[in-house]
Amino acid sequence: MDQTWGGVRKLRGWLDEKDQAAAGDVRLLRVLKIGEEFGEAAEAITGALGANPRKGNSHTWEDAAKELCDVIVTAQVALLTPSALVTRPWSWRLAALAATASQPTGRS
Repeated sequence: MDQTWGGVRKLRGWLDEKDQAAAGDVRLLRVLKIGEEFGEAAEAITGALGANPRKGNSHTWEDAAKELCDVIVTAQVALLTPSALVTRPWSWRLAALAATASQPTGRS
């Protein structure tokens, strides 16, 4: 996990050097970038399914997986933008979500 976050920090640092926007705008733009990446993932999944008759099977499931990874990494960069110390709340949130998955659903 530390290697993953180290890579995300490096990517964020590189983006911070390149960004021309004001600090508040950078946070907003990085969140909006998640939506852009999600759109690319949706397009790849649609293409892998061949669900667009005009385009047919324009993508593979490998393409879809790459785009989904881009969504995750983009969200991680956005999460680290306000503070480089956000990895701890990430672990807590992940643990809470995993605990929810292990709770009984109440269905018989």
